[in-house]
Amino acid sequence: MMRIVAFAWSLVMGLLSVFLLGPLVLVAIFSFSSNALISFPMGDLTLKWYRDLFVNPDFYAALSNSLAIALPVALISTVTGTLAAYAFAEWRTRLGLPLLALLGLPVLLPPLVIAISLVVLYVRWLGLPLGRPAVIGGHVLVTQPLVAAVIASRMASFDFTVLEAARDLGASRWQTFWKVTLPQMRAAIVGAALIAFALSLDEFIIAVFTIGGGNTISTFVWGKIKTTLDPSINAIATILLLMTIGLTLIALRLTRYRG
Repeated sequence: MMRIVAFAWSLVMGLLSVFLLGPLVLVAIFSFSSNALISFPMGDLTLKWYRDLFVNPDFYAALSNSLAIALPVALISTVTGTLAAYAFAEWRTRLGLPLLALLGLPVLLPPLVIAISLVVLYVRWLGLPLGRPAVIGGHVLVTQPLVAAVIASRMASFDFTVLEAARDLGASRWQTFWKVTLPQMRAAIVGAALIAFALSLDEFIIAVFTIGGGNTISTFVWGKIKTTLDPSINAIATILLLMTIGLTLIALRLTRYRG
């Protein structure tokens, strides 16, 4: 009986893995197909769609916008999220965990709700134009809690007696943070920054509502899907997939993820 249950469970997990990973594998495979239609049989292997993509000026404009958004998002989210997590951990009171959970509220809300709320805030209340700064603000809102959570998990095992010893030896709070705390948290901070960068690079819903004119990589792909099913979309998706997986693996390695 146990063998049957184990076999059934393995079968379900295998089918679920195929369902989740199958489309990603197919996208990567079809990015090298010579067929203009995404269907079997594939045809010959080719790099034509990558060559077409790399000579498309619209792709470079979208990539430039995405990088110009993702880099500030990673920087702002890392600085503010690290300071927030550090403050909550240093307080070591019962309020630390509830405040960290409150900071993570935007992650729990539907992205569509956040996007519409940001448009109302920027346009109706603040009278600000939509564009890169608007997208950066929205992305910081949803990436900062994740950075804070990563840093807070590192701070959970942090030995605060080292900080007390440094202060007893005459170090100021800033010197203690810069020379004692930061070196021990550096790997987690870099990993959290990479996660924020990858999330901002891939995010679509907030970007499409707040970008105004121009495109990011995600909205560029969406525009091509609406007009024509260009096989170069598979090339873009494959590049983004490799970048996201690479950044995530580096981040998990740096943050020493264990589960």
